[in-house]
Amino acid sequence: MNDTGTAQTRRRPDLLAPRELAALGGLEFVARQVVEGFIAGLHRSPHRGFSVEFAEHRMYQPGDDLRYIDWRMFGRSDRYFVKQFEAETNLRSILLLDTSASMDWSSGDAVPTKLWYAKQLAASVALLLLRQGDAVGLVAFDEVTRAQVAPRGGRRHWNEIVRTIAAQKGRGRTETTSALRDIAGRLRRRGLIILISDLLVDPEATCLALRFLRHRGHEVLVFHLLDPGERELPGLGDARFVDPETHEELPVSVADLRSEYRSAVEHALGEWWTSLAPQGVDYTVVGTDQPMALALRAYLRKRERLG
Repeated sequence: MNDTGTAQTRRRPDLLAPRELAALGGLEFVARQVVEGFIAGLHRSPHRGFSVEFAEHRMYQPGDDLRYIDWRMFGRSDRYFVKQFEAETNLRSILLLDTSASMDWSSGDAVPTKLWYAKQLAASVALLLLRQGDAVGLVAFDEVTRAQVAPRGGRRHWNEIVRTIAAQKGRGRTETTSALRDIAGRLRRRGLIILISDLLVDPEATCLALRFLRHRGHEVLVFHLLDPGERELPGLGDARFVDPETHEELPVSVADLRSEYRSAVEHALGEWWTSLAPQGVDYTVVGTDQPMALALRAYLRKRERLG
């Protein structure tokens, strides 16, 4: 990279490594800086997905009310379009933030904890949604719901969301299904549900709950957070692995397990994708050593399809 490219990266916090990002300051300040840098990057590119303007039509999606299909558009294009009214273009979004004990872990000083990354990502996505005129809510959970913020819009609401996110601590076991069922019962209109978690859960029950939300007509985006030490066993020799939620210990030889472990992780990630993607659930693996812009682009791709 030349000097100009390096200077541009330094001016854009969304492109910084998480360790550098964490050194900039508190949650609210960093989230604002990340979002400003991300939007600036969009404005310098031919990307046209970020807009607060209302659309007149969008592609039909399963679950849409058939009364709003524009049959004239169908006659001209042989494709189904749904008429969108001004009030319907504003999304009602819920951020589901996993605050379990396993999230409050990092493989070393080079990367922040998964919980730090999740908080930062939740705050940044919330700010993007609010700037687009959407209503945003928050549910922080582990095995129980720890905090809830009802979906609303506006600058004051942003402050409430940030305060709630900042107050969360890692504790308890991960249990996504009760939080997802609660959301399904409370969201009456079609909305966007964003789950941010390390997904150390029962895959079958969680996938079933996510697919149910999709069946109800909601858009679903899953950010699967992975510490680099979870994807690849570090170092050599003997090690002792400790489950942060159950505190169970397992002594192992790293050299003997390295290849088998790598294959098991890739298989597990593949299973998540094949269980969710064909059902219309957007599934994105995010390394906690990656710049925040990579995760925000995944959100933006989902947002483009909603418009």
